[in-house]
Order: sequence, then C-alpha cells, then structure tokens
Amino acid sequence: MIFKIMVIFLKSILQKFKKMSMLKERKIREVFTMRDRKTARKRAEELVAQMTVEERASQLRYDSPAISRLNVPEYNWWNEALHGVARAGTATSFPQAIGLAATFDRELMREVGEVIAEEGRAKYNENSRKGDRDIYKGLTFWSPNVNIFRDPRWGRGHETYGEDPYLTGELAVEFIHGIQGEDEVMKAAACAKHFAVHSGPEDIRHEFDARVSKKDLWETYLPAFEVCVKEGEVEAVMGAYNCTNGEPCCAHTVLMEEILRGDWGFQGHYVSDCWALADFHNGHMVTNTPVESAALALKKGCDVNCGVTYLYVLKALQQGMVTKEQITEAAVRLFTTRFLLGLFDETEYDQIPYEKVECKEHLEMAQKAAEESIVLLKNNGILPLDKEKIKTIGVIGPNADSRQALIGNYYGTSSRYKTVLEGIQETVGEDVRVLYSEGCHLWKEQIEGLARPKERFAEALTVAEHSDVVILCVGLDETLEGEERDQGNGVGSGDKEDLLLPAVQRELMEALLQQDTPVIVCLMAGSAVDISAAQEKGAAVLQAWYPGAQGGKSVARVLFGQVSPSGKLPVTFYYNEDLERMPEFTDYSMKGRTYRYLDRKPLYSFGYGLTYGNVQVEDARIEGFSGEDEENIALLVQVENKGTVDTGEVIQVYLKNLDSPYAVKNQSLCAFRRISLKAGEEKEVRLVIPKRAFEIVDEEGKRKMDGRRYRLFVGTSQPDECSFELTGTRPVKIELEF
Repeated sequence: MIFKIMVIFLKSILQKFKKMSMLKERKIREVFTMRDRKTARKRAEELVAQMTVEERASQLRYDSPAISRLNVPEYNWWNEALHGVARAGTATSFPQAIGLAATFDRELMREVGEVIAEEGRAKYNENSRKGDRDIYKGLTFWSPNVNIFRDPRWGRGHETYGEDPYLTGELAVEFIHGIQGEDEVMKAAACAKHFAVHSGPEDIRHEFDARVSKKDLWETYLPAFEVCVKEGEVEAVMGAYNCTNGEPCCAHTVLMEEILRGDWGFQGHYVSDCWALADFHNGHMVTNTPVESAALALKKGCDVNCGVTYLYVLKALQQGMVTKEQITEAAVRLFTTRFLLGLFDETEYDQIPYEKVECKEHLEMAQKAAEESIVLLKNNGILPLDKEKIKTIGVIGPNADSRQALIGNYYGTSSRYKTVLEGIQETVGEDVRVLYSEGCHLWKEQIEGLARPKERFAEALTVAEHSDVVILCVGLDETLEGEERDQGNGVGSGDKEDLLLPAVQRELMEALLQQDTPVIVCLMAGSAVDISAAQEKGAAVLQAWYPGAQGGKSVARVLFGQVSPSGKLPVTFYYNEDLERMPEFTDYSMKGRTYRYLDRKPLYSFGYGLTYGNVQVEDARIEGFSGEDEENIALLVQVENKGTVDTGEVIQVYLKNLDSPYAVKNQSLCAFRRISLKAGEEKEVRLVIPKRAFEIVDEEGKRKMDGRRYRLFVGTSQPDECSFELTGTRPVKIELEF
C-alpha cells in the first residue's frame, strides 16, 4: 500500500524541521527529575574544601578510602548491573542486554532499571550497616553499554543493545531513568559506556587507535551517548580503552572537553575503564610514565580512575603537571554524585528491605523479559507444540542443560536456575516423556577425555529416533564470546573468528537434521551466528539469546504456546562468507555493515521476528505535530491481528531520504512501539517520529536537513526483500514530498 502526501500541511512540517534544525539541544521526551544538582554541588564544594589535597586526591580512586575526621565513609565506585545487579551475590537475573534489546520495549527497560536500583539499594543498605563497602557493593552502576554492535565478530557485542543507534539510545534512556529514578534523591547512578567508538577487536584494545570519519562518528557512534546525556541525564560516562583518531578515550580533547562537557553540557562524573590509564604509557605510548598518564587524564576531565594510576596524582602535582584546582574539581564532581545519591543523609531508600532481592514480582519481571526477548526465526507450522499430541520429546545439545548458557556475562548469582531441559520437563510434567542427550561438548571433540571424538552422537541420534520431536539447543556462551582478559577482569575469551557454530556442534546438527524426526533448533548465543543449515532443514528456529537464570522456563512457555514469541532481531544475521566482503575488523568504517549500510541480502534482517499471531498494518497516516515544541511528527497506525493467537508485536517505522547524497545507503529505524493484540483484535496505535530522524549527517559531521523527498515504511519488520521473503508481508509506504 502506498499513500502519497503532497499537501501544504506536510510542507509546513518539513519547513519547520529545517528551521528547528538550527536550534541546539532540543529534547524529544520530557524529563521529570527533581534533583537539585546546584545544591548537591555546593555541599560537595563545602565538604571538599575541608580536605587536605592528599585527601582530595585519594577520593579519585575507584576504591576511595574513608576520611574519618570528616565522617566520610569509604566508597567503592565499581559496581556492575548490565542485566541485573552483578558480582555481589544474589540478585534477579534478567536476559543479557542483547536479549533485552530484542524486546523493543521501552517500558520494560525502565522497569528492569527500577528492579536493579531497588535490589541494589536493598543490598547496599544491609552491606553498609555491616561495614561492608567492598567492590560491587556501591550504588554507582557501570551500565548500560551503548556501544554499537557494528561487527558480528565482536565478543562483547552481547553486552550492547545491538547495531542501531536509535534503538540503542531509546532503550538506554529508559534503562537509565529506571536506575536513577525521578525523585529528588537518585536511587542509583547509571553510567553510559564506553565513550566512544569502541567495539573491538578485544585483543588489541589497549593499544588500538579507532580511526573514524566525522560522518560515521556523528551518524553511528555518538547518537546513543548524546541522548543518554541529554535525555537520560546519565550521571556518569566511562571512557573506552582504545584511542579514537589519535587520542586515548580517557583523555580526549574532542570527545571529553569539546563534545561531552562542551556541546552536550554533561555535568556528571567521568570514569576510566579499568586500568585504561595505564594503557597511555604501556600501550598507546602517548606518555612515558604513570605520572604523566595520571596528569593527562585528570587535566582532560577524568574524575575517577578504575585502576591504580591515580596513585601518582600527588607526584604529578609536585612536578607541576596538574594543579590543586584540577584535583579539587574532580573530587567535587564525585561528591556531588554521592550527595545526589543521598549517601550523607537519611532517605526513603534506606528502608528498602533485603526481601526485595529476587522477590516474586522481580522474578516475574525477569520471566516477562525473557519471553519478550525470544525471536522466532522460522516456523513451518510445528510451533506451538501441543503436548496432547506428543508422547516423547527429545532434548539434545550442549546448551540444553547449561546454566552458563543462561547468564551471559556481568551477571549476578541466582538462587534458582531453570535450564531449557528443566523448563521443558516442568512444562510437560508427567504427560510427556522427555529424553535427554548432551550430544556433544560446546566446542571440544569429546565430552569424556578418554573417549573417541563425537562419543555422544550415537546417543543423540537414538534420542531423536525415539522422539516425536527434537529440541536441539546449540550456541555459544561467555567462554566463546566475551571480554578480553585483563588485570581487572576474570576469564574472558574475546572475539569470534567467524560466524559459525563450533565444528562439533555443526556436525551434530547436520546429523540430526538428516534423520526423520522434526528438529526445532534453539540457538543460545549473544550475536549473529550463521545457522543457514537450520533455516534450510529445521522445522523451526528460535533465537533465545542468554535468557537469564530462569530463561529455560520462558523458552518452554514459548515452545508450548503458553505465550507467543514476539522478539525482534536488534542485529543483522549474516552468512559466514559475508565477512569476506566486510571491511577489516579494525576498520571502523560503516560501509557494508549493519542494516543501514548493507549491500547484500542477509540471513535474517534487523527487526525481523515471527509470532504465533498474524498482525498486519492496514493503514498509516500522519496526524500532525507532537509535543509543545511541535518538533516531532505523530503517526497513527491501524493494525489488526488476523490470526487465532493472542500475541505481542512491535510496530516499526523506517525512514529513507530519497534525495540527499549524505543519506545512509538504506533506511533507518525512526520509531517503534511494542503492542499486544488479542486474536482478531483491531487497534489504532500512535507513534512519534522525532524531527531528528529527518536530518542527515554530512562528511563534516554536521547534522542538518537536506533533501525534498522522504519515504516512510510502517510495518512489523524492516522493508527489505529478506524480511518480505520470510514474512510474506510488506510495510505500508508513505511518500513525503515538499
């Protein structure tokens, strides 16, 4: 369906856009925070003024010591909350960040942040009462990770919200609002990381210089950080390990001084990635000594050092490399955050009880998140399974009964886990026999050290022969895609060499796909994997990500139709051979990468995902302006679930500039909204397209209006041929001209 709009009304809209593009720092959403940063800073200044310069310098470490004479307790700035409070004992475990992104659910992201803040406060209250102020016990969470997942080989990509800057920014802002709250006292502090232009390779990050054009910088790598600062009012920003265009990111003139604190007006504190300042003299070679490194970082505005380099700040002062005022300013910023958190006052948060940790409501939220995150990639009609028609189900694969495959990385400890095998067993009860075989090791040729290679293949095939249907759980875990090992991190493996499953898993899959029992492939991984064999021969394919501690229950509920899958891919799934046509991993050019710049047909497209329903976009029309500033366009969309199953769905709007030579090659996501529809239900859905979506970024990195003709696509997937072939539907088109 194509609707052409060539009316005076639209012309006036676009003319206003052009006029408003000249205005700075316009906000898309209202911010309701009531915090008085001015007063908090004044209190911080008064407290810091009572400290000696030595005491001030001591507070710039991540493990800030107590100053007893001023009643300042010790404080450890390092805490993690990527998908739940991490590394400090029991906490509710949500799906890994990439899985949360697959929900395309703003409201859910805020609720996840709220749970994290509440559990973080509950744990902080009890720990601090007992004098435990160790690492991972504070209220400054170094999350979210808003780097762009530009290359599918990057090991830490599953920590992000995917490849699209708009989706990343929208979800991150809500996550930040959830963590920090909207009251006068900040519930906890969020941190946007890693600033900026950071997404591998992991093994050279300590000496790597990411060279990026001004266009790619402002078109892809900075937008999410910008909205985190301007709209999310994020309290902290963390610098990356690498250099960007010749300067280390934790001491960067353009990024830190000109953009972050200058153009964007950031008032929070800046933290280095862990031991990143040591890279100045050990890796990047921009300084010669730790003293010089400490001085460089402090002068550029790095307030707290995760590491030990700031132990040399006083030597830098003695040698005239930094001033007392620079030390003071960093300390003031840090104590401003502590005052905003109410750490020197009695607050309502002091009464949050420990019983909130992993409580029933929070576990239900985690289950909801996992169910929304699961992406149905293929279904020949076998799903949902009807246990009344199944006598025996085979569950096979190295990730079928793996806790590690549930949790991703940067995780907390759960008091209860539910693997896929356990979830299926619980769901079918005694009505269906469940046979199990591990099938193979995650990557080794054999499970038992003295056995021959593939020693569990025969068992797996036997299970398949004796089953009515097979659930094959393959994939990766943190040991195969993760963070490079460094001084401040545990065991991490780094990047992927290719997009294939480990050889032994591929062989197991091929063997099972060749026999007669239908196979449903459940992929548990945090990144794009070439599973074209499963797409070709499997009865169904599910992308389950790392779904959280009890994610196996959610997978089972989807398999047996207790809930319809409704997740959408936040990344493009490529064929393995596509890597040969991509720029080198070290090349930060966006050419040929992600759906916005792709020049070939992918395996699965960004935004793709099936449901058990049949939601169709019937009509879409522009309503008018949205907001007091009349800077955004409101779009009214008519949708109907023509299927027989209730389902969630994500309405997606993409914009293509048809004229400008500076426009992205393809189209860009510009609006989305998750909805739920009962079978047969019709609904009118309102979405808002920000003015910013109509702007382009030129070669100098300038954002502006350029072009006369635009095309909007409104549907449940991206408007590309791959999505059309897989779904059989095309989005509604709206042609805009002025």
